[in-house]
Amino acid sequence: QVHVVESGGGLVQAGGSLRLSCAASGVIFSINSMRWYYQTPGKQREFVAGIGSAGTTNYADSVKGRFTISRDNAKNTVYLQMNSLKPEDTAVYYCNADIRTTSGTYQYATYWGQGTQVTVSS
Repeated sequence: QVHVVESGGGLVQAGGSLRLSCAASGVIFSINSMRWYYQTPGKQREFVAGIGSAGTTNYADSVKGRFTISRDNAKNTVYLQMNSLKPEDTAVYYCNADIRTTSGTYQYATYWGQGTQVTVSS
């Protein structure tokens, strides 16, 4: 069984910073890509940033230059450093990870966390 848990959300003023963490635990053989998404009420979940197992990153245009994704493979954890936050960044932030749970298969399954609320006040 695999668990993915986000943390680090909260209330911050516009222009401020937050660092989100997302840790995977349980029966894990390897983790491929890890990603962050955000979702606001009534809208679909949208991609924020992703990082591959070798550290290759990609970002949504709306966060380039403000957000930085990183990972600690020893801790099965991905981070999202969010700087210069704007009120429009307010959302529930979710992470997911492509996880292989056994050496007996090359298949990866995507696991999602429960989300963490980020609120940016103007």
